Amino acid sequence: MGQDWAVAAREPAPTGWDFPPADSAGPQDVVAAGADLEPGTVLAAYRAGLFPMPEGRRQVLWWSPVDRGVFEPAGFTPSRTLRRARQRYEIRVDTAFDEVLRGCADPSRPGAWIDAGIIAAYTRLHELGWVHSVEAWDDEGLAGGLYGVAIGGLFAGESMFHRRTDASKAAVAGTIELLSDRHARARVFDVQWLTPHLESLGAVEIPRREYLRRLGPALAVPLPAAFER
Repeated sequence: MGQDWAVAAREPAPTGWDFPPADSAGPQDVVAAGADLEPGTVLAAYRAGLFPMPEGRRQVLWWSPVDRGVFEPAGFTPSRTLRRARQRYEIRVDTAFDEVLRGCADPSRPGAWIDAGIIAAYTRLHELGWVHSVEAWDDEGLAGGLYGVAIGGLFAGESMFHRRTDASKAAVAGTIELLSDRHARARVFDVQWLTPHLESLGAVEIPRREYLRRLGPALAVPLPAAFER
């Protein structure tokens, strides 16, 4: 189970790396390669509109998709499928982070990309209060969930998994609920790329320029209450 946190997220030591501007890659999604996955580096990347994803076993790449997938919390209307999925599960935050991360990192999953370096980096950020799990529970236990980085009004979803039908959908719906407060209009639920599955749940695609324009105001609003520690 998760810890009972009573303090704000702790700011790590600043990174020693300088990232190029997120819009400097032109028509490419990859902006930079290398650097490290220290907490200060990873947070600096998200604040600049980038996120890390390893390329095989060779190096870390830093991405800023030309077209970004997002959910819009303000005024979001869930589909009937999403409403039904949400009703089947109880939503909890940070009560089983390690289990959610392991579920997302399962190497048997198609397209598995979460390696030991990513696990260590995001576990450390969770311990510092910057990364959170949103979990779907039922009578049998943890049914699925997702994890992501929360900085002010930005929630950058990284990965999700399910053990039972529609549990990851319920976690998405639960996350949108958590972001749907009086600051919802400024909040951004980033899902990196728009896949057909995410589009079916209500995600949309916005240009990189629009994402970067909205990022500053999003970072300036308070965290949702559920992510405060």
